[in-house]
Amino acid sequence: MSALIFDCDGVLAETERHLHLPAFNRAFAEAGAPVCWSEEDYPEQLRVGGGKERMAAALGPAQLAALGLASDPVGTAALVGRMHARKTALFEEILEVGQLPARPGVVRLIHEAMLHGWTVAIVSSAAEESVRAVVRRILEPTIAESLPVFAGDAVRAKKPDPAIYELAVADLGVAKAATIVIEDSRSGLEAACAAGITCVVTVNEFYRGEEFPEAALVVSSLGDPGEPLSVIANRTALTFGDQLQLNDLAAIADQTQLRR
Repeated sequence: MSALIFDCDGVLAETERHLHLPAFNRAFAEAGAPVCWSEEDYPEQLRVGGGKERMAAALGPAQLAALGLASDPVGTAALVGRMHARKTALFEEILEVGQLPARPGVVRLIHEAMLHGWTVAIVSSAAEESVRAVVRRILEPTIAESLPVFAGDAVRAKKPDPAIYELAVADLGVAKAATIVIEDSRSGLEAACAAGITCVVTVNEFYRGEEFPEAALVVSSLGDPGEPLSVIANRTALTFGDQLQLNDLAAIADQTQLRR
């Protein structure tokens, strides 16, 4: 059986700019933490995998001193936990009142994969509540509720560590050789490759400057009617049309395994 695994943020939808970033900044402000990320700063913050880890990394000596936590690691950890919980709630509040279109090709490929008996799942470093909220927004309720989600603190080490992908393929009972991962970031690509899984990268606005030499294919999007994809890098011997099709993904996986 084949499997198709999607990352969430930046792959299913462009969530970083309009959901995660404002939620992080509001959570910092409400906690009195002197941290505010700009859109220009945020790509650098995204190099830290996981929301809690990202918030903790932002609290340097000056910020901790301002919060009265300079020599209080226990208090710091508790504050990060509270801020992250509030950030997750804010994310869902912003999502509830805003628009969130799926990225091109996502809904089409999920429907086609499930119709043809593929296993489909979502793997993300974000909080599970946030991931499920995005999935519910872009997919029909019956499909959204049926998708397995591996997220947040399911493993101790976040991407680029391969643990989350190792967990997903083990729990799903699928073969790595028949699995394709759709990612958008360098850390996600490294995690998939370290787990021995073929990866296709669909770049988003915050990761356009990154290099993805290990990806089998790098595209602007997965493509939809009227929204064609652009091939950025192709390390297969295959050619692709305006939209990635399910048989394209199967062929990519087969070719990658032959090269190995």
